[in-house]
Amino acid sequence: MRYIKDLTEGNRIQGIYYCKSKNITETKAGKVYEHLFLQDKTGVLDAKVWEPNSPAIHEYEEGDFIEVSGDVIIYGGFRQARINRIRKCEEGEYDIMEYMPSSPYDIEEMFKKVLDLIDSVKDVYLKALLDSFFKDEGFAATFKKSSAAKSVHHAFMGGLLQHSLSVAQNCDYFCTHYPILKRDLLVTAALLHDIGKIRELSDFPENDYTDEGQLLGHIVIGSEWIGQKADEIEGFPKILKTQLQHCILAHHGELEYGSPKKPALVEAMVLNMADNIDAKIEIFSENLEAEPQKEWIGFNKILDSNIRHTTV
Repeated sequence: MRYIKDLTEGNRIQGIYYCKSKNITETKAGKVYEHLFLQDKTGVLDAKVWEPNSPAIHEYEEGDFIEVSGDVIIYGGFRQARINRIRKCEEGEYDIMEYMPSSPYDIEEMFKKVLDLIDSVKDVYLKALLDSFFKDEGFAATFKKSSAAKSVHHAFMGGLLQHSLSVAQNCDYFCTHYPILKRDLLVTAALLHDIGKIRELSDFPENDYTDEGQLLGHIVIGSEWIGQKADEIEGFPKILKTQLQHCILAHHGELEYGSPKKPALVEAMVLNMADNIDAKIEIFSENLEAEPQKEWIGFNKILDSNIRHTTV
């Protein structure tokens, strides 16, 4: 199978792709056809099925993984696939991470860096708490493939891992520069600050808000989850648990941004700043990468500014 980014005019398209959307429509002459978008981790491809009643076109729906065969053409200046065979695939025939937007960084290498940070935590209670999450195989597997958002930033497989590691690395650096910071508390809070997103958002390919996510949100989910785990560790200091939960509850910084509390600890304030800078840089990066030919990209609502590429 060729990745979508590598397909050019005249290529044969043959392989398994994710059916991102499917619409039944008709030409001006009244001929019925199917318009779909095929997706893999490198992009999305416009496709048409001109003979939907052909015996070679088996039943399939939007959201299915389908094996397709056809040709790549250029129509109206854009790539398009003309599909003449479709078969719905069964679970086990595909690796979902090959079909969803995913982190550009190696998942296992990032997770090893997370484990290295955890091993550097000296407080026995915080270390035990981190181990209870990240050294649990089920949690680790889910964490590695989760998104950090439905949209806006890090909204791809591995996004939660990439974002959490980056925030923790920022916090680790701040601790070397500002002695006032309690490193173990801050690094622990950074690694755990968004764990609630595992339950706030559904798995790919949906990556949509769950009922729990809609009703509680990842900040409350994460704080409660951490509290429950801490209570299972014998002797875990109550004040330490409370301060850690405060960092989670305050990490969006402002009440209007969804934080139940504003930062009252210096570690909570730094976590908010580290989280914010990583999210904002990712938003910049994704927007600049999407429009590499433009100098000025236009107004971005999240950044509240017109943005452009830096030129020398």
